Amino acid sequence: MGPVRALTGVLVLVIAGVVAVLAASGSLLFVDDDGADATTASVPRPEVNRFAGRAAYRSVKRQLALGPRPAGSDPSHELAERLVGALPDGRLEDVPGHPGLRNVIGTLPGRDPDRLVVLGAHYDTKDIPGFLGANDGASGTAIVARIARTLRPRRLEPTVEFVLFDGEESPAGTPDSQFSRRGLRGSKAVAPRYRDAEAMILLDFVGEKGLRIPREFSSSEELWRELRAAARRVGVAGVFPRGTQGSVIDDHVPFIRQGVPSIDLIDFDFACFHRTCDDLSRISPRSLDAVGETVIELLRSL
Repeated sequence: MGPVRALTGVLVLVIAGVVAVLAASGSLLFVDDDGADATTASVPRPEVNRFAGRAAYRSVKRQLALGPRPAGSDPSHELAERLVGALPDGRLEDVPGHPGLRNVIGTLPGRDPDRLVVLGAHYDTKDIPGFLGANDGASGTAIVARIARTLRPRRLEPTVEFVLFDGEESPAGTPDSQFSRRGLRGSKAVAPRYRDAEAMILLDFVGEKGLRIPREFSSSEELWRELRAAARRVGVAGVFPRGTQGSVIDDHVPFIRQGVPSIDLIDFDFACFHRTCDDLSRISPRSLDAVGETVIELLRSL
């Protein structure tokens, strides 16, 4: 080997060593496949490793590959069929009064058959041309499905009912003033069945970079305190800061009306709300991971 080739080999080894050190320390900017930057890095890494944030990110990507998925559409039906296999005892249930709409439901029996917790998200997207709903729909769906897979080998104290709602978004052309009447179709259909649940946890807008989720005003204060305690235990307290945001009409509302303590995890300060820029570029595996680990910890503590 000549002196130039030898020197090149040494430089390669030195660079490789530096890269390894930076990656191990978390200082390497391109370690994350979501494009690590100041916004992404503002979300702390969990101190536990039960939930696979990158697998959830891939789930978001697969959902978006189907294109827009408004309720009742062929892509929505295809997604529903896939989600059935992602949930324990997964099954499809028609939404009464809304032909073509189907909730996806799974059940993980707990040690105490008299206790029940509902974990949900909506999998449909707003009926806007080109709207993919990476954060608004796909992120919550991906986390719920991944939590179901993570918990499946275990049994918690309460039974966990996983519900992926169809028809959360109101039909195209519906004025905002009529959303509460014409939206939330899937959750309205099933909430009365779960009136005896001790908690309902809803995930929506939970994947964006720089995620921060203060308590949504109508969310149960007691259950939110338990959520924040769970976040502290897994090392991501900064994602759930003190303070309250305004009320959001979302899939937890029909459960609140049934008297079920409910919380909505939603970062509603999202610039791409119902805009076509709500695409994969807005999503961070680190945000998905922080929420997934927090919710798993909360479920384990109930």
